[in-house]
Amino acid sequence: MSRRDRSLLQGETGLSRRHFIGLGAAGLVAAGLPLPAFAASDKKLKVAAIFATPIEEPWDKQIHVALTKAAKELGIDYKFSEKVQAADFGRVMREYAQGGYELVMGDAFAAERESRRTAKQFPKTAFLFGSGAGPAEPNFGVFDNWIHEPAYLSGLIAGKMTKSNTVGAVAAMGIPEVNRLVNAFFAGAKEANPQVKKKVTFIGSFFDPPKAKEAAIAQIDGGVDVIYAERFGVIDAAREKKIYAISNMSDQSDQGPDTVITGPVWDMYPTVQQAIKMVRAGVFTAQDYGDFSRMAKGGSSLAPYHKFDKLLPAEVKDLVEKKKAEILAGTFRVDVDENTPVSD
Repeated sequence: MSRRDRSLLQGETGLSRRHFIGLGAAGLVAAGLPLPAFAASDKKLKVAAIFATPIEEPWDKQIHVALTKAAKELGIDYKFSEKVQAADFGRVMREYAQGGYELVMGDAFAAERESRRTAKQFPKTAFLFGSGAGPAEPNFGVFDNWIHEPAYLSGLIAGKMTKSNTVGAVAAMGIPEVNRLVNAFFAGAKEANPQVKKKVTFIGSFFDPPKAKEAAIAQIDGGVDVIYAERFGVIDAAREKKIYAISNMSDQSDQGPDTVITGPVWDMYPTVQQAIKMVRAGVFTAQDYGDFSRMAKGGSSLAPYHKFDKLLPAEVKDLVEKKKAEILAGTFRVDVDENTPVSD
């Protein structure tokens, strides 16, 4: 079962977004809405995370990084479990809920139904999970990595920097949450350079660095000279073959200072901050927290250029800054294209 296969839950959960995510208790009461059962408290908030993959996997790592930061800056008591199989997901959720953890986060894509069934058994515990479907009342919130905007900006750079007019992407699998990033990257490349041709390879896994590296080498041997490393392992190939790479999820320049130009960064801290705020206020409800991953909310950005700040042509940096400003001002929207991309 694909970790991000939203078809699991179609027709099973409400997909509408709630509109009172920023309201406090007084606002909910004024709006005639009932307060949920989550109790506000001055004691140290216990927060847990459940991850399906090893913590090194970039998607889950960004959640872990944000929660670790929250432990330092917001004073939460944080604990996590990694490499939790779908068959064990409900059990781990129950253990945390029974252990007094008031907010449980993580990655439920491979255990959608089980995680939702378990959440209903603990209505006083707040659950917030990565999901391809919608929130479920009363206590199951969702989020996802809506970082297609900086992926598009990265594509602009790729389109300008390619000499072969062939750019590539090696990604996990052809599911909506991955497709929208790859499509946004290619859209940016095509916008910057109409002559660009694309190559795309899916490795069928969320964490298989050797397979990703092998796929990247095949693309590079086929003419790709700028590649989007949607998965770990691709940068290794780009570094060895001495071509440019675009990283994903986090600033990965240290993996190839002469290779990695930039890449979309997912910052989960705004999402984590909001969830903790809601639980502490006693007003956590089932919400879609996806907007907190967008650039305007501070949930995504373009990684620093590092040494490429001096190597990128001024016209390329100016183009990126112009589009970035338009995105933040709301005058330009990056299309959300979740169709599976194919090579030209």
